[in-house]
Formats: sequence, structure tokens, C-alpha cells
Amino acid sequence: MKKTEENRLREAERRRLAALEKRYREAARTYFTARVAYYHTLTGGQYTSITIRDQKSRWGSCSSRGTLSFNYRLLFAPPRVLDYVVVHELCHLTHMDHSKNFWAMVERIMPDYRVYRDWLRDHGQELTLEKYLQRKGIPHSLS
Repeated sequence: MKKTEENRLREAERRRLAALEKRYREAARTYFTARVAYYHTLTGGQYTSITIRDQKSRWGSCSSRGTLSFNYRLLFAPPRVLDYVVVHELCHLTHMDHSKNFWAMVERIMPDYRVYRDWLRDHGQELTLEKYLQRKGIPHSLS
């Protein structure tokens, strides 16, 4: 294959992956919004907005202003793992730390949270768009 053909193929693959990522981010916004609404009834507190990101080392965060941020790649995890991150961040609306009170609140809402926290620690690096497509049998390369 000639260099220009290879470059066009690589560019087409980048555009395709970017379009897929955009779709998954949109799906993540819808899904996280629904899960936050569900668990918010159990946690209380007040949040101002939900943002969806692609962070390399964070699955979620909660700002002091009440912005909840979630990593879209959690869509590729088992649903209870995603729920754990939602619960974790919502509990920060009440406890802006990782104190005993914070973890007690997480455990009250999700008694088996440690299983999901550990799963994320052990398998989080597997949560990429390319690996997800591969697991689903969807070609991620055009060649």
C-alpha cells in the first residue's frame, strides 16, 4: 500500500473513532443523568451540573460548586461499577473528603461497593473504546 493510501486510511480510522467516541459521550450523558437522578434521591445534597469527560486517571469528581464529572469510558464497565462511581461522587456532595463518614454513607447506599471499587482498580485500564469495540466484535480498524 502506498504512503498516501496508508495516511488516508489512518485519517479515516481516526475520524471514525472520533465519531464513535462522540456517540458514546452523548450516550454517557443520558445514562449518567438517569443514574444520578436515581441515586440522588438516596444521597441528597445539591449538584449544579453533570459533565462528561475522558480523563486518563479519574473516573469521576465532584467540585465544591456541585459539578459532577464522569468519565465516559465507564460506559464500558459493568453497570454496577458505573453506579458505584455515581454513588461515590454524590456522597461527596455531603462529605467533601474520604472520611469515615463519607465511606459509611457510600456503604449505606451500596453495601458491596468494595467489589466495584476493586473491579475498577483491577480492570479500569481495559476501559477503552478500542477494547470495547474488540470485545463486541466490531472492527476498530478499517484495514
